[in-house]
Amino acid sequence: MIIEQVSIRAAKGRSQEIGRGIESLIGPTEVQQGCLRCRLLRGWHEPDELVLQATWETAEDLTNHLQSENYKRLLQLMELSAVTPVIEFCMVQEVRGLDLVQEARGESA
Repeated sequence: MIIEQVSIRAAKGRSQEIGRGIESLIGPTEVQQGCLRCRLLRGWHEPDELVLQATWETAEDLTNHLQSENYKRLLQLMELSAVTPVIEFCMVQEVRGLDLVQEARGESA
């Protein structure tokens, strides 16, 4: 599994415009092969920070996404960022939940 995260800092007064542009990409991204989840987040302390986060099943699925017209539109939106956008891809080997918390705290399930 791969988590893609793109952070864009909108210039003052442009976060709604850029946010709507990013939001329009979510539906088309979610229907791409291998997309497990896609969402748009806004910074709590930095309301002009917009974060698009998508989770991909395989590296091939991510590569297909990066080559898509949909991603080309995202790259165009990144150019509107007030500062250099941050793009991260996290390669996840294992996903755990409450069981890890219980294990760490020495609690039984």
